Amino acid sequence: MKRELLHLEPVLQEKIWGGKRLRTVFGYDIPSDRTGECWAISGHSNGDCKVKNPAYAGETLGSLWKKHPELFGNLEGDSFPLLIKIIDAQDDLSIQVHPDDAYANVHENGSLGKTECWYVLDCDPGATIIIGHNAKTKEEMQQMIDENRWSELLREVPIQKGDFFQINPGCLHAIKGGTLILETQQSSDVTYRFYDYGRLADGKPRPLHIAQSLAVTTVPHAAEAPVQETVCKEDAKITHLVTCPYYAVYRMELNGSVTMDWAQPFVNVSILKGEGTLDGEPVKMGDHLVIPAGYGEMKLEGNLELIYSHI
Repeated sequence: MKRELLHLEPVLQEKIWGGKRLRTVFGYDIPSDRTGECWAISGHSNGDCKVKNPAYAGETLGSLWKKHPELFGNLEGDSFPLLIKIIDAQDDLSIQVHPDDAYANVHENGSLGKTECWYVLDCDPGATIIIGHNAKTKEEMQQMIDENRWSELLREVPIQKGDFFQINPGCLHAIKGGTLILETQQSSDVTYRFYDYGRLADGKPRPLHIAQSLAVTTVPHAAEAPVQETVCKEDAKITHLVTCPYYAVYRMELNGSVTMDWAQPFVNVSILKGEGTLDGEPVKMGDHLVIPAGYGEMKLEGNLELIYSHI
């Protein structure tokens, strides 16, 4: 017997670098014109998504993970392991780096580290991101920091709509202004701020984490360029974006119908464009849902672009 799809209510978060495209593009009721993040599929305590299904009234994804582990294949772990965000960067984000699981466990009260990836939904002409650095040694990196040689240190690359980047722990990175991104990541909120352009928040500089950043940054930079493969299945074009120890991520473009067989412990689905149905249930741009464990065969119909992921 097939279980019902889990429909989620996104959590919207204001950021000093945020904008209003989460409203103008996706139609969300944002709290202000400085809304930077939509936590679309999240069981994290800093943004736990409410479950819309009447059968689970009052529950969140985080509480369902604990109360109904059978929905997620009885996986081990204290919390739902992945976190899907849509990020609207009207201005530049700070230069950041994430620790791996081992470092975060010791230094961040048992937290997970953070491996993440970005799919560029849209960006302004000439947009760029920061990914990596040009220092050959940590001593050279420290010297470049001391001398404020940021433009020489940081590796800035041009981007366009449809680009994809894998961001492993230890990789310096930053989303820059004019960019709309879907991010798939470990369910962790541990970020070390390396550089913030001297900006003020509430009249004060935001805290930096230079010592932690230097401790975890990979030197020299190790480029990661996942090999993508696209296959056609019925009326769908499916692109495998990445598989790493924490997640596998795919993009689907559907014009018509396709039958999928979901055998994973769970599958995250974010509808990026269009409208259609999943086993007859209407879905549209901006919807986010979880396909529960062992769902089995599903018929997808319509004109849809979506990103799906699983562990």
